[in-house]
Amino acid sequence: MNEPFQIVFNDEYLIVINKLAKILVHPSPRKEKYTLTTILSKSINEDVYPCHRLDRQTTGLIIYAKSKDIQKKIMEEFIRREVKKKYIAFIKGIMPYKKGLLKDYILDREGKIFGEKRKQALTEYRVLNVFDNFSMVELMPITGRTNQLRIQLAKIGNPILGESKYAFRRDFYFEGRKINFRRLALHAYFISFIHPISGERVNLEVDLPEDMRSWLEKNTKKFN
Repeated sequence: MNEPFQIVFNDEYLIVINKLAKILVHPSPRKEKYTLTTILSKSINEDVYPCHRLDRQTTGLIIYAKSKDIQKKIMEEFIRREVKKKYIAFIKGIMPYKKGLLKDYILDREGKIFGEKRKQALTEYRVLNVFDNFSMVELMPITGRTNQLRIQLAKIGNPILGESKYAFRRDFYFEGRKINFRRLALHAYFISFIHPISGERVNLEVDLPEDMRSWLEKNTKKFN
C-alpha cells in the first residue's frame, strides 16, 4: 500500500508532509484508528503531534511536531498569525473581482450545535484562471476559523467543487451544465512558518495533486 503522504521537510524537531488522500488527520469523536497521524508515526517510528488540521477531503501541506513542546510553539505561531498558508481551489462560476478580501462572521455546523458564537473570518483571494463554468482561485486565510474557506465561498455563491456540507447538489449547475469533482477540490499548496529552534523562516510549496491536475486537463481546453 502506498503511503497517503509525501515527506516535504524533516529534521530533529518537525516533519512537514503533503497529505495526498482522503484521510483524517487525527481521530474524531468516533475514535478512528486509521488516521494520518497514526500512519505517519508508524512510518517514521516516532511520535508526532499535528500542529493544525486539514479536512479529510483536503490535500496539501501539514506541519507535525516531534514533541509536545514544539507543537505548542508552532500552535502559538498560528495564534500570532505568523504562519502563512495558501490554497488552490476549483470553485463554481466566476468571482466578482480578480482579487479581494472575503470578510464576514461565520460559524460552522458543529459550532451551531454547541451554541458557539459567530467569529470574524478573513480570507484574501486571487483568481488564477476563469473557465466556462468554474474558476481556479488562490486563497490566503488570515484567520483560522473551522471550515472557513468552505463556508465563505459557499456564502457568496461560489462553493468549492465537491462541497457537500455547505452547498447542495443543485448548487453545482452553471448555465444548465453540471460541474462535478469527486472530493473537495481544495489543496493547501504553500506554507510558511518560523522554525521554533533556528528562528529562520521556512517556506514550502508543493504541486497540485494528481486528481486535480487530471481533472483540469479533462475539463478545460486551454487556460485563459
